[in-house]
Amino acid sequence: MAKSGDMLNIDALGIEIHLRQTAEDTDGELLEIDVIGRTRGFLTQEHVHTSQVERHEVIAGVLRLVIDGQTHMLHPGDAMEVPADAPHRQVPGGAGDGHVRIQIRPAGSTQQFLERLAELSREGRINRFGLPKPVAAAELVRDFGDEGRATHPPAAVQRAVSKLTLGIAALGRPYIFVDEWEVAAPPRAVWGAIADARTYPDWWRSVYIDVEADGPAQLGKESRQHFKGRLPYHLHTRSVTVALDPPHSITGDVDGDLRGRGTWTLTPSATGTHVRFDWQVHADRRLLRVLTPVLRPLFRWNHNWAIARAIEGLEPYAQRTAAHSAERVAV
Repeated sequence: MAKSGDMLNIDALGIEIHLRQTAEDTDGELLEIDVIGRTRGFLTQEHVHTSQVERHEVIAGVLRLVIDGQTHMLHPGDAMEVPADAPHRQVPGGAGDGHVRIQIRPAGSTQQFLERLAELSREGRINRFGLPKPVAAAELVRDFGDEGRATHPPAAVQRAVSKLTLGIAALGRPYIFVDEWEVAAPPRAVWGAIADARTYPDWWRSVYIDVEADGPAQLGKESRQHFKGRLPYHLHTRSVTVALDPPHSITGDVDGDLRGRGTWTLTPSATGTHVRFDWQVHADRRLLRVLTPVLRPLFRWNHNWAIARAIEGLEPYAQRTAAHSAERVAV
């Protein structure tokens, strides 16, 4: 979090903010900031602070402050307070940049709100009209709406639209899984099992039902998988090997009922092989997309169950493979 003396650059809204006193400095009683520039976009729209009093003091330029429909023109040296829960808007007056000192009592989460605006500005999540893009706007309502909000539409409508927007956005958010474990078998044997997906039904039991592939993994080679988890549905995918570094790593791009990328990384360890599986995936089957916002924790549980079956099966399979290879060498 920024501290007193720091500056927040919010180019997308035409201003920079200098922190004079923070909530940390004042035990939450006061936030004092200097706003320099020419405010634009949604910051000039009518809004309310449900439990905070704002004091505006003009240092340079002209400020048009509208409180409950009454317009006040403030010039250098003028100051005015906005009571809590009073609809108001502040708009630059005259030409050029202005400099306004604002005190907010109590400080609340206003500094975090301003830091979020600076972040949105850096990330290009505020459009050319100075309005946060839909998901960014919904996040602002979710995170700060109880303390301050636009006057219109009603607060209940804003919350409902925010929830709907974030729910829709969640449909496109990928699942990201990272799983790591130790296998008491040599890397070559572990690699052989992981790289050749045709072996999955042999050791990744209860998950993989069938895998079709024309031989072991090679760059550009495809395989097709039919598998399931604990949830009551079967999935069909196609995987293409896009990176291969035997016996260290293999990466495949997946499409079908699931879409994403998986990377297996093998590292020699004191006990045999350290296995890491990075899996970033979108659910493309229609039912899964619809249920994702509600059932995301359940899908993660399903993944964890499937990985547990891999942990159970990979080690004994790799150990048997290594033993058979040793026997062939001995013969």
